[in-house]
Amino acid sequence: MVTATDGSPAHHGGARALGALALLALSACLSNPPGVRGVAGTAPAPNVLWTPPPERHPRDTTAATPPSALPADLAQRVQALTLSDIVDLGLRRNTATAAAWADARAAAATYGAARGQYLPTVSAGVNATAVKTAATGGRVSVQQQLYGPTLNASWLLFDFGTRSGSVAGAREALLAADWTHNAVIQNVVLQVETAYFEYHATKALLAAQQTTVKEAQTNLEAAEQRHRVGLATIADVLQAKTARSQAQLALETVEGTLQTTRGALALAMGLPANVPYDVELPPDTTPPLGITDSLDALIDRAVRARPDLMAARATAQAAQSRVAVARGQALPSLVVSGTGSGTYFFRRPLATQQGNSYSATIGLQIPLFSGWSQIYDLRAASAAARAADERRQGVEQQVIFQVFNSFYAVRTATQRVRTSDDLLASATQSEQVALGRYRAGAGSLLDLLTAQAVLADARAQVIDARLAWYSTLAQLGHDAGILGLDGRSGLHLQTDSTGPNR
Repeated sequence: MVTATDGSPAHHGGARALGALALLALSACLSNPPGVRGVAGTAPAPNVLWTPPPERHPRDTTAATPPSALPADLAQRVQALTLSDIVDLGLRRNTATAAAWADARAAAATYGAARGQYLPTVSAGVNATAVKTAATGGRVSVQQQLYGPTLNASWLLFDFGTRSGSVAGAREALLAADWTHNAVIQNVVLQVETAYFEYHATKALLAAQQTTVKEAQTNLEAAEQRHRVGLATIADVLQAKTARSQAQLALETVEGTLQTTRGALALAMGLPANVPYDVELPPDTTPPLGITDSLDALIDRAVRARPDLMAARATAQAAQSRVAVARGQALPSLVVSGTGSGTYFFRRPLATQQGNSYSATIGLQIPLFSGWSQIYDLRAASAAARAADERRQGVEQQVIFQVFNSFYAVRTATQRVRTSDDLLASATQSEQVALGRYRAGAGSLLDLLTAQAVLADARAQVIDARLAWYSTLAQLGHDAGILGLDGRSGLHLQTDSTGPNR
C-alpha cells in the first residue's frame, strides 16, 4: 500500500485523479467552454462576431479624446504658426525622435555596463541552517542552528582582448545610436517641412482657384447680359455655365485637399488632425533662385558628417570589435578570486561558538576544446563584420547619389520657376486681350474661356513649381546633412543662378 508522508493511505490522490477525468469528459462535451479568469471564451460559431465580456468597472468610451494641449509658448499664436514653430513642435512631440533618444540612452547604459568588466565582482550571502539529530545508539538528540555570512570576490586581471573588444563594441553601438538619433531628427524636420510646403501650396492653389471661379462667374453674367440684348446666343450662355461649374468643381476638390494636407501637417507635428491651428503664410514673393554651394562640396560634406552614414560606420566598427571578442574567448585569461565566510552556531546545551574562514585563488584559465564553437564564433563574427562594412559602403554610395540627385532636382526646379513665371505672364496678357476683344464684340466667348483656362493652369503651374523648389531645396539640405532644426536648408542661396554651380 502506498502511504503519504503522514502515514495515511493515498486515497486522496485517487480521488483527485477521478475528478480530473470527470472534468476532462465534461470539457469534451462543451463546444465552447466558459471563459477563464473572467475573460470570455471564443465566438460560438465561425460566422458570428465575438462579444467582449462586460467590465466590472466600465470606462466611459463615448467621450471623444480631447486634443493634445499645445505648449504654452505656442498656444497664444496657434492660428499663426511659423515654419520654425511647426518644426520645433514636431521635434518635441514626434514619437520617432523620442524613441531614438530612448534607444541612445539605452546604448549609453549598455556602454557603462560593458566598462564594468574591468572592475572586480563582489557578492555577499547569508546562510541559515537548522539541524536536529535523532536519539539513536545511546546518543542524545541534538539541536543545532548555524548562521554564516559569505563574501565572494572575483577579478579578471588579464585577457587577450575580450573585455576591450566588448567595451569598444558597446562604445561604437552608443555612437551609432546617437548618430541615428540625429538622423531621425533631420528626417522629422524634412517630414514636417514638406508637409508645411504642401499645406502652403494648397492654400495658394485654393486662392488661385477662387479667382478662377470669380472670373467664370463674371463671364456667365456677361454672357447672360449679352444674350438678353441679342448680342450672344444661348450657346454662349451654356458654355459659360459649363465653365463656371467646372471651376466650382475644381474649387471644391481643392478645398477637400486642403483639409487633407492640414491633417497631414498636424500628424507631422505630433498633434491630432482635429486640433484647431493655422499657419502664417510668408509673403508671395519670388524665391531666391539657385545656390552657390558646389556639388562636390555638398557631397564631401555629406560623406564626412551625414548622420545615417556615421551611424553605419559606427555599426561597422562595432561589428569589427566583436571579432576581437570572439578571438579573445579562445585565448587564456588570468583570474584572481577569494572567499571569506563566518560561522556562528548554537547547539543546546552548549554555548554559542564561532569561526571564520577564507580562501584566495589565482588561476590561469585555458580553453582547450568546446566542440569547435570558438572557431565558428570567430568565423561568424568576421563574416558579420564584412557584411556590416559592405552595408556601410552601400550607404555611402546611396548618400552620394542622393546629394547628386537632389542637387540637379534643385536646378530643374529653379528652371521650372523661371518658365512658369514666363508662362503666367504670357497667359495673363493673353487673357486680357481675349477679354478686351470679347467685351468689344470682336472676339468669341470660346476664345475667352480658352484663354482663362490657360491662365488658371498657369497659376497652378507657378504654385507647383514653387512648391517643388522649396521641397527640393529642403531635400538637398537633408541629403547633405545640413538641414537646420529651424527648418532652414543650410544652403547658400543667390538671387541669380544663371552662373555655373559646379
